[in-house]
Amino acid sequence: MATYKYVIVGGGMTADAAVKGIREVDPDGSIGLVSDENDAPYKRPPLSKGLWKDTPLESIWCKTDSRGVTLHLGRSVQSIDLRRKQVADDQGGVYTFDKLLLATGGTPRRLPFGGDRVIYFRTLRDYRALRALADQGRKFAVIGGGFIGAEIAAALAMNQKDVTMAFPEEGIGARVFPRALSLFLNDYYRQKGVTVLEEHLVIGLEDEGKRLALRLRATKDSPERRLLVDGVVAGVGIQPRAELAEKAGLAVDNGIVVDETLHAGHPDIFAAGDVAAFPSPALGRRVRVEHEDNANTMGRFAGRAMAGKAEPYRHLPFFYSDLFDLGYEAVGELDSRLETVEDWKEPYREGVVYYLKQGRVRGVLLWNVWDQVDAARRLIAEPGPHTPVSLKGRLPAAK
Repeated sequence: MATYKYVIVGGGMTADAAVKGIREVDPDGSIGLVSDENDAPYKRPPLSKGLWKDTPLESIWCKTDSRGVTLHLGRSVQSIDLRRKQVADDQGGVYTFDKLLLATGGTPRRLPFGGDRVIYFRTLRDYRALRALADQGRKFAVIGGGFIGAEIAAALAMNQKDVTMAFPEEGIGARVFPRALSLFLNDYYRQKGVTVLEEHLVIGLEDEGKRLALRLRATKDSPERRLLVDGVVAGVGIQPRAELAEKAGLAVDNGIVVDETLHAGHPDIFAAGDVAAFPSPALGRRVRVEHEDNANTMGRFAGRAMAGKAEPYRHLPFFYSDLFDLGYEAVGELDSRLETVEDWKEPYREGVVYYLKQGRVRGVLLWNVWDQVDAARRLIAEPGPHTPVSLKGRLPAAK
């Protein structure tokens, strides 16, 4: 049995940020980190961005162990004993805590076929597996037109691979971007050499010698097609890993429910990062955010709270992406079903998209527009009402 003042379950960026937060308040308290990954904490965004360009692998390490932390890697926590204040892992390890942080993240949604032949791109292990395939093969299929799918398709294409994207929606990023921008991305990716199969369902995967045969069917007609590839990557979303909290009797609703100081319904248990559903004053509802800014900021707040310096978490996280030579930052609620106001300096190349609900700005997409995230946050905080006319030129874009 190992005894720590602080135990962190999870080994991602949230966990590393929590360690930093603890150390800001408590330089000496013992910390034990238990993670089912074999790698120490690392930065996740470069896996689908910089590592496919010129970023060296060594740059991703968080160096968490340099802050006086004992890492227990390759171990999966199976249970929490609230009365004894202990967690137990799958190898018989038991860890006693004064304060516990659940930073368990999410697990990729899986397709009902393909097994381990499909790479569900999320971890460093997944990056290594895809990189090994890319070093040997030429043709790749990417299932999904969302955040990860769009980044991985671009990364592979920029590394001179023959890439096919397949997804059921009408356009890339269709759930987030306005329809015209989403359709523009279809053509843009085709110009970059990617075969885009919009409105296609992937229905099976079979071995074909040393290659894989992906079975697809268009949503508007029945003929089936087969695509022979060297590797298949899927980015079809994640599910919050909240089972551990649920088994312990903690509240779960699309993630582990936390209050504004990130307590998970118990004075000594906290949750943060991808798995935490937290109240957002700016949006007026509980949200769960799966991006880097939230992981780092919320993790730090959780660590400080564990060490006795609890502060309300009222941060509105932003996220970003790189798509070939296009890039964007975004903040708030981006949902293509909301009313959108597009303010382009150059259509689909530089501009701002505002997402409105009942006259209030709920989200802002900064498309090739930089250094405006804080201004976007202030706009979202305003009560409005806002109109398409009043928003034109509100943030740097069309003049």
